[in-house]
Amino acid sequence: MSHCNTIIDTLRQRGYRITPQREIVVDILAHAGRHITAEEIFDQMQKRIRVTNLSTVYRTLDVLWEEGFACRNDLSEGKTVYATHQHGPHIHLVCRRCDAVLDANSQVLDAMGEEIRSRYGFDADLQHLSIFGICADCSA
Repeated sequence: MSHCNTIIDTLRQRGYRITPQREIVVDILAHAGRHITAEEIFDQMQKRIRVTNLSTVYRTLDVLWEEGFACRNDLSEGKTVYATHQHGPHIHLVCRRCDAVLDANSQVLDAMGEEIRSRYGFDADLQHLSIFGICADCSA
């Protein structure tokens, strides 16, 4: 069974109504292979089906995030991107000056996650995280 079918079947089992629009959102997100904005999903949806609106995309993405199937990150200036958890854990290093986005390995946060867990009893989701700062080129 494909990744998007697994998500759709699990949502259905959890009591969500699965509309053709929701199926398309899940399909686009699952096959994007990268982070994607709601607007990009909406643009791709318009090529498949005309009876939809951007709020449908946002509501579906909210459900996917709440149910643990997708992550969302702010990449500066209100640009929120989404990906399925199958995309894999990593950190986005976002430059405040040039808006460059560098990917970093999330393993550098393992010790921090353990410290947060032991000190506060809080299980932090550090699979997808954006850290803002200044890149090497802008620092020079």
